[in-house]
Amino acid sequence: MPKTNKQPKSELRKDYIQDKYVIIAPRRGKRPHEIEVPHKIKSYDDPTKSVFHPKNVKDKKATLTVGRESNWKIKIIPNDFPAITLDNSDAYGVQEVVIETPDTNLELEDLSVDHITKLLEAYAERTEEIQKIENIQYIIIFKNDGGKAGASIQHAHSQIFATNFIPPHLMDKSHKQLSYILKNGTCAYCDIIYKEMKGSRAVWEDKNVACFTPYASMHNYECWIMPKIHKDNITQLDKNERKSFAKVLKHVLGRIGDLGLSYNYYFHQVAYDENQHLYMKITPRGSFWAGVEIGSGIIINSISPEDAAKFFKKGSDKI
Repeated sequence: MPKTNKQPKSELRKDYIQDKYVIIAPRRGKRPHEIEVPHKIKSYDDPTKSVFHPKNVKDKKATLTVGRESNWKIKIIPNDFPAITLDNSDAYGVQEVVIETPDTNLELEDLSVDHITKLLEAYAERTEEIQKIENIQYIIIFKNDGGKAGASIQHAHSQIFATNFIPPHLMDKSHKQLSYILKNGTCAYCDIIYKEMKGSRAVWEDKNVACFTPYASMHNYECWIMPKIHKDNITQLDKNERKSFAKVLKHVLGRIGDLGLSYNYYFHQVAYDENQHLYMKITPRGSFWAGVEIGSGIIINSISPEDAAKFFKKGSDKI
């Protein structure tokens, strides 16, 4: 009997609550590539050349230091090249750099769970303070890791960006989340966690957090981490939730590192919106958005979230 080479079918999928569409197209991953783009930035031969090396930031006034000033573990400083400032009404806000470690050649996934837990706590402390600034409406905590993710510096760092402008797609999400609550009496994302952790996209969970690959993943190997109890802001995470977050984040970033991919991660936080459910979105940059994506707004993803979940599950029993 002749063998059949059955190819997986593409599938159009819609975001959980927003009008965003993705085509999951596994066959696309087999198409030829002639152009390669470097994922990672070359590490430092001389660590002191890093602009975030301890000797190069010793005179910078920190907004937060974790550890002794002379031997810090994490240091947060104002961005030297901010896109927004508090003295500019046309582009108002705060932009800070979070230096995640004094070691110039360590990646975030190389750090201990305790260190990553302290990083999440530092994010929370700065969020709490920045929220007190007049007219701040939106805070995004984000990380660009690798050249394909937009990073210009190798030294492990992330950023906090806060402004008086709420991006329209987040305003739309807030409206749709409120509509869902009014219709169903429950948070959409609380319901999503419950359903996803029973299915093929579940990656890992404990009593504090859930990790899964979303149904309509826009990026190859996209992964979400969410607190199980409804929390709308990173400042509300308790120490146990932060530690659980740190454990699974270290695992997920390690697996992305095994693929050799750049990645972004981020928390969206709309101030004064108690209906939002906090989550970290991790988006590996394994593919380009080309003509179809840019022109139509419909994303083509060649890695199904079900396959991505299988990949992330490997080794998750050791978390």
